[in-house]
Amino acid sequence: MIIKNGSVVFSDRVEKTDLRVSDGKIAEIGSGLKADKGEEVIDASGLHVFPGFIDMHVHLREPGFEYKEDIESGSKAAVKGGFTQVCCMPNTSPVADNKVVISYIRHRGEEVGLCKIRPIGAITKGEAGTQLADIGEMKKAGAVAVSDDGKAVKSSRLMRLAMEYASGFGIRCLCHCEDSELSDGGVVNEGYNSTLAGLKGIPRAAEDVSIARELCLAESLGVPVHICHVSTYSGVRLIRDAKRAGVKVTAETCPHYFAATDDLITGFDTNTKVNPPIREEKDRLAIVEGLKDGTIDCIVTDHAPHHKNDKNVEYNLAAFGISGLETSFGFAVTYLYKTGVLTLPELAAKMSGNPASILSLEGGAIERGGVADLTIADLDEEWTVDPEKFLSKGKNTPFSGRRLCGAVRYTIVSGQVKYPF
Repeated sequence: MIIKNGSVVFSDRVEKTDLRVSDGKIAEIGSGLKADKGEEVIDASGLHVFPGFIDMHVHLREPGFEYKEDIESGSKAAVKGGFTQVCCMPNTSPVADNKVVISYIRHRGEEVGLCKIRPIGAITKGEAGTQLADIGEMKKAGAVAVSDDGKAVKSSRLMRLAMEYASGFGIRCLCHCEDSELSDGGVVNEGYNSTLAGLKGIPRAAEDVSIARELCLAESLGVPVHICHVSTYSGVRLIRDAKRAGVKVTAETCPHYFAATDDLITGFDTNTKVNPPIREEKDRLAIVEGLKDGTIDCIVTDHAPHHKNDKNVEYNLAAFGISGLETSFGFAVTYLYKTGVLTLPELAAKMSGNPASILSLEGGAIERGGVADLTIADLDEEWTVDPEKFLSKGKNTPFSGRRLCGAVRYTIVSGQVKYPF
């Protein structure tokens, strides 16, 4: 396969050139490459070629909650969104806290054969927060990290042991930072809009206290830690200060934190309910600045699909979560690239290079001899978010009708075109 005339996004520049793909690898990079007889040619004129996007935080719901999403429907949504690899959280049923479930998820992903499915194991057995899961066995079975996402590990002693143990196996803890005693059943950001709506708020401190603990533990042990879905201005400040002090911390955020504020909740649309909650403008601006200055390393979706019945209830009873695999790139282009916050190489780093580095995955860069995981996109194509067109089973997005720029044209995984189907 030859990809011709595209603007290729390298780690340090954007250059109009051609790529030859052979045996799942990038075999040649250069202008004017000639196709061999019968060789497939993709004309990427007017398009940009990125390293395949990697989402290191998704919920694919299988096993156990296939009525919300399964690995096949989630994989279809992923490749439509330009993702060549997705890392799925362990809050399934049964919980992915052992080698059997990890192996099932990995093999099921291979069977579907669209994007690469990378399972994340639980930190504690059953995500109950009382006993460490067998991290070593899960790593051998294919787990790329460990997390109790959806809840924090309450015991500081157990979290310390988990960080130490995971580091010994060359993987890191991905930390959902929430002090449940402070969040205390809240459903939205605590502030003016929660008061106006009469909904119980979740204070920033619920996230910040937990972030501070993980940073202290990582510093004391000298091991790396990753902070999930950062949503507060004060959390960004804590992580920035820790990085300056030499703490081995990386962090992620989601489109709904850099492209929206809690003004959305006043309409009582349960699709706005997400954890951590969408916060205020000063938080949104801090997230954008954190992405710009490198405090926040990755853009993830925290793709959390739900059946319509899980959202079609009173706000207090609705499930937390937003379906995001098919809109993430459009939000990143519209709110970060088009506004001058990030250059294209910086955007590629947030959505591909940094996740690959943090989780020790293949891909993340376009280079000769590297894996041919590629995303080809039109940065100028405008489109309207329509959840009824989602390939995910989860249609739960608060952004229906939002106009975005940036559309994925091709998703190539190990040299094979997986999207369009």
